[in-house]
Amino acid sequence: MSAAPQPKKVKPNKAKTPKEKARVLITGANGFIGKNLVVRLGELERYDLVPFTRDDDPADLPQMLGNVDAVIHLAGENRPKDEAAFDAVNAGLTKALCDSATQICAGTGHHVPIILASSAQASEDNPYGRSKLAGEQAVESYASDTGSAGVIFRFPGVFGKWCRPNYNSVVATFCHNIARGEDVRVDNPDSPLRLAYIDDVVAALVAALEDVLAAPDAGPNAAIETREVTPVYETTVGALADHIRSFAEGREALHVERVGTGFIRALYATYVAALPQEQFAYKLPEHSDPRGTFVEMLKTPDAGQFSFFTALPGVTRGGHYHHTKTEKFLVIRGKASFGFRHLITDERHAITTDGARAEVVQTIPGWSHDITNIGEDELIVMLWANENFDHDKPDTIASET
Repeated sequence: MSAAPQPKKVKPNKAKTPKEKARVLITGANGFIGKNLVVRLGELERYDLVPFTRDDDPADLPQMLGNVDAVIHLAGENRPKDEAAFDAVNAGLTKALCDSATQICAGTGHHVPIILASSAQASEDNPYGRSKLAGEQAVESYASDTGSAGVIFRFPGVFGKWCRPNYNSVVATFCHNIARGEDVRVDNPDSPLRLAYIDDVVAALVAALEDVLAAPDAGPNAAIETREVTPVYETTVGALADHIRSFAEGREALHVERVGTGFIRALYATYVAALPQEQFAYKLPEHSDPRGTFVEMLKTPDAGQFSFFTALPGVTRGGHYHHTKTEKFLVIRGKASFGFRHLITDERHAITTDGARAEVVQTIPGWSHDITNIGEDELIVMLWANENFDHDKPDTIASET
């Protein structure tokens, strides 16, 4: 009988300097979190990535681990056809990983820190939860036995781009189906959800990676470090569905929610990432007359609306005033003259601008105003108004300038 192959001996690891690249083994590299993490680590350009996927053999782990500086263990089973797969992967693969890393450390003194992506359900008494808890216990024992650094994350539901729909993420399923005009099933709209956004998850994993690479040897009887991702968003299934439906309906209504911060920002990005290619572009209503064309692009809940218009040479548009509304005009192409008249003093003011310079002309409440194309080409002007147009209360009164 031939002797079993021995892991390649390496020097005990040292903290990497900023100029050195760290080799990082990522299990589950083709999964949802894995894809996002691989892209992010590739952007940082200080890591050499070693992917481990379903196509790889766990028997190769000893050789792979002997040549890496850290492991981010993302591989796991969420919804297998056979519940036995929970133990085989969530517990079994994790134990095999830890056993191989233990052999490496014992034989070479090379510490391989492990960062484990576990689940909030590890505290639940169900097959999935028990298997995730067993995986955590394997990493805890590894850290204690070898003194290697280790971090465990118990993630809530994670959402974001590239998440598989109609599988185990209600966010991915709702975004995918609503983006295609398909109905979604909401059995209990008040059912609570705790969610973390993929960019925040990736940022937490990268921060943990940098920490364990700086100190791979945590010392004798090292205690595992437990971390949480922040922020965690709390919502309900019904509210989630309503938000995503509003994204879809907003295209036709030209309305958009407050998508610049927090949960809605993350959810909107997830919805847009789920759009089929034929929806990457959409047409807007155009209102044309002999003067040119007016197009509304976008209306916001509390920051007004965006539009653009054209005017042919010699054409004047406007000739009105507002009591409260104000606008900003930016000439994109052509040459324009803006005229202003104060309603009380009859004072007049004129501004000439063109598309060759980035100059905003703002309308002032209580001053009538107009814009004339004084060039030889079609005039194109971008327009922002601080409030959405209300047909019942337009705040637009015709007046000469």
